[in-house]
Amino acid sequence: MANPHAGEVALTLDGERRVAKLTLGALAELEAALEAGTLMDLVERFEAGRFSTRDVLALIVAGLRGGGWRGGPRDLLSAEIGGGPVEAARVAGALLARAFAGPGDV
Repeated sequence: MANPHAGEVALTLDGERRVAKLTLGALAELEAALEAGTLMDLVERFEAGRFSTRDVLALIVAGLRGGGWRGGPRDLLSAEIGGGPVEAARVAGALLARAFAGPGDV
């Protein structure tokens, strides 16, 4: 079960429920994967609804890796995400929101 107060978000990947979380290490990987811009640019894109599928993929990979998953972007190419692309985008947004939320904001 994912704990939102710990920044965790649940995601079903290939039928298996996983926990995703943007740890400091996962955020560093995410920033490197973005290649351009900052994490704040990414937050602004999500807030404005201007995010790309690449943004969603990078966030999902970073969150899963922060939750202990050892895969990478290529592993998600053929993976089935429960709820499809819409759920993936929702999880990506929730990961960002929870990573930067204050103690009472979750």
